[in-house]
Amino acid sequence: MTILFPPHNYGGLKMSHRLSIIIAFILCTLALSAQTWTWWPTGITNDGTGGDSLYYDAGIKAVVSSGQYAPFWLHSRTNGDVSVMPMSGNIYAGIVKTTTRQDRWFDYDFGVVLTGRVQGPRPEAIQSIVPTATGYFNQLYAHIRLYIFDITAGIQPMLYETEDTLLSSGSLLFSGNSHPIPRITIGVEKWTAFPGLFGYVAFKGGMTHGWINDNVYIKKTKLHHAYAGLQLGGNLPINIAYEIHHVAQWGGYSPVYGDLGNDWNSFVDAVLGRSGGSNLNDQLNAHGNHLISQQWSLTAKWSQWRITAYWQNLSEDNPAFIGFGQNATDGLWGLSIKQSQWPFINAFTFELLNTTSQSGPWHDRDGLCYAGDDRYYQNSVYVNGWNYFYQTIGTPFITSPIYNTDGTIHTLNSRARVYHVGLRGDIYGYQWRALVSHAKNYGNNNASRLQLSQNTAWMVEVSKYVEKAWGLEFSIQLAGDIGSQFGNTFGTLISIRKNGLITSW
Repeated sequence: MTILFPPHNYGGLKMSHRLSIIIAFILCTLALSAQTWTWWPTGITNDGTGGDSLYYDAGIKAVVSSGQYAPFWLHSRTNGDVSVMPMSGNIYAGIVKTTTRQDRWFDYDFGVVLTGRVQGPRPEAIQSIVPTATGYFNQLYAHIRLYIFDITAGIQPMLYETEDTLLSSGSLLFSGNSHPIPRITIGVEKWTAFPGLFGYVAFKGGMTHGWINDNVYIKKTKLHHAYAGLQLGGNLPINIAYEIHHVAQWGGYSPVYGDLGNDWNSFVDAVLGRSGGSNLNDQLNAHGNHLISQQWSLTAKWSQWRITAYWQNLSEDNPAFIGFGQNATDGLWGLSIKQSQWPFINAFTFELLNTTSQSGPWHDRDGLCYAGDDRYYQNSVYVNGWNYFYQTIGTPFITSPIYNTDGTIHTLNSRARVYHVGLRGDIYGYQWRALVSHAKNYGNNNASRLQLSQNTAWMVEVSKYVEKAWGLEFSIQLAGDIGSQFGNTFGTLISIRKNGLITSW
């Protein structure tokens, strides 16, 4: 049977007319919001002029705290630049050439900063991996931009940030918690208008090859990182963006399996997530240790305000589109508010992190494969997992192996539920920042659902540039931990910094 419905006129207007009015309204809105109707507004000119400058940067840092370790928010997300030990001191010096002008068709920058550190006392279990004195490059990189393309080589933090890096608890793949990994990256690093769409659609993307040279378990491990993103909105007050990041630890030499595949074919296998390699695990699954993270963000901006809501996920097995899959309840949800109208409190961040699902409690049971028990940041071949120099590369709330009192090198706590708040502002030239996080930890065994420990970490920081004191910048951080994970601790970090111009040309 066929039932015919009479057409509706919706108050005297046919559907086709109503649709035309809606389209016309959208086009007028776009026209009014656009500064110009340039078909490809890159913002880059052919003017290669503009002075370049070379700066020096030097300073000292000192940490004094109670407990077995320094408070969580004194050393976490510092790119490995603050020791986890309760007492430590850094002295650093270097030179930095900054980018000159964002709209130059060609620009370059570089940095060389060398740090020396002393630290102690050290728990007996980690004395062999935490030396009394050490030195490292905090920065050692060069970056070139050719029109919209970027080439970066050296030691510099990876690209995958939340809206406010000063207040966030950190992204799920690269949080700035460990030392930066030496790498070469080629791509389009910043949001760039897509040709022909008048600036309302932007993209970014790139590929990284890195060297995980800590040699904790697998020697000469390689890193692959590929990312891509799409943003809609341009000059409109509402923007929506999506990003996907794929990383893989691959290659190297295992004390158990020997050569894990270090040739071109192995590289292609890692890039495409194909099976391969020399051991059964990589041949049945994928060559290397793979992680995928996706992010949605929605930004509203008007006048002096900017509000962003974002959602990140993490996949180790059977990756699915964000919001779907067996571990859909795991992820990082955040809200960032920034404004420049009242400087005393100019930014606020709230985040919820959950990693307790991990696709269910069992990987296999009674002859059936459930593909659960993901155990984030861990792998049966790359036993040290998603860590670099014993510190997690991703969120610091998946506990770093440097805390393992039994001397093991793998992640012992990958299941956590965290509530995190951050605030910052400027009170008459005194820059301040505050972080508070409450974490409940469930270890690795998802079947029991037993809470093993909890911790409330807090930190307050105040910094001030004093021109009359030889142009020095002084900073003090007070921080502490309360709970069973690290015990009740309190500590302070004091730093003095001096930077300035060396020469211009």
